[in-house]
Amino acid sequence: MSDSLLALQVDALLENEHDLVANLANSAALLYQELPDINWAGYYLYDKTNQQLNLGPFQGKVACMHIELGSGVCGSAFASQKIQRVANVHEFPGHIACDSASNSEIVLPLTKNSQQIGVLDIDSPLLDRFSPEDEDNLTEFRNRLLEHL
Repeated sequence: MSDSLLALQVDALLENEHDLVANLANSAALLYQELPDINWAGYYLYDKTNQQLNLGPFQGKVACMHIELGSGVCGSAFASQKIQRVANVHEFPGHIACDSASNSEIVLPLTKNSQQIGVLDIDSPLLDRFSPEDEDNLTEFRNRLLEHL
């Protein structure tokens, strides 16, 4: 499998930088700039003390600030540690509508060295926006990002 363009871009963007907030902020901006037909790209970070996901760096409209583990697409992805690619979020049980314009979503868990960090969340106003190829490319992007955290 060849390197996806997004993976190469995040690798170059974050080279020699290991600050969590800086890397998440710039990688969210990269996704928001490079992916067509999305309206939100960013991160929810795991808060061990409160056992929830808290809003992290993102690009897009204002967002939900706290998500319970197992709730909505983000909480489900984190709790299951499985990628959630949802063609129609309005059909997802327990979907949390932070932005009513969002119709599809992909969420990738962020785990490094068995430590759960949070999730990468990307929303689109289009139904069924995210393909299996998008999932593969974003998985590679996420894996490269984790190398810099």
